Amino acid sequence: MKVNVLASGSGGNVIAVRSSGNTILVDVGIAKTKIEKRLLEVGIRPDSIDAILITHAHSDHVKGLPLANKYHIPVFASEGEWKSIKGVNEYLRHIIVGNMLVSGFDVTTFNVHHDAFEPIGYSIVDKVGDKVSVCLDTGKVDSEMIETMKYSNFFIIESNHEPAMLEHSNYPNSIKARILSDIGHLSNAQTADALTKLVKGVGEKIYLTHLSSSNNMTELAKLTTIRALNKKGFKSGKDYEIEVF
Repeated sequence: MKVNVLASGSGGNVIAVRSSGNTILVDVGIAKTKIEKRLLEVGIRPDSIDAILITHAHSDHVKGLPLANKYHIPVFASEGEWKSIKGVNEYLRHIIVGNMLVSGFDVTTFNVHHDAFEPIGYSIVDKVGDKVSVCLDTGKVDSEMIETMKYSNFFIIESNHEPAMLEHSNYPNSIKARILSDIGHLSNAQTADALTKLVKGVGEKIYLTHLSSSNNMTELAKLTTIRALNKKGFKSGKDYEIEVF
């Protein structure tokens, strides 16, 4: 399995997952032409995409859906999120729930906690058993989410903000409250705590994503997770790898 984070953050999110000749995208939150360019940069032809999985219908996750119409790519989302997704040709629209086989991948959904109709995360397993879990835009990580994401080779999870930075930011109080709520976004500490329950120290790859450009710093997000995993006896670069996007 090969995983590429092609875009991350409030400006847009796109993840490519490849295995055994099949390629799927999780979210398409930047303009279609930008997605095409970034796919080509990592050696993926846009017309080779087998499916698109959507976590939820906020614009930074669906802006590039014209890609689906252009290349006739099936799009999968929860029934609730299809309420907000417009402009996708009817024959390309598919409801995903529970566990399904999608373009050669065994895909399991899990509910996340965000201010959308029916937001979900994904655990995706290829034909040889490699697994990637994608957890974006959630205010908390519960036990059911942990259970579904366990034993992944790749963890793609948001590490959105540092609460102290957010508190002292010039964001309106209503926005601060939304971000900090159980249907907002994960703090660095929340992400680190979730990863201590998931990482087994067997060479997993951790991709920290969806960082706030105003209320977080790359090294701070990374260090928070590294320190938490150090307490579990796991060393970065030896027991696991970590990157920030």
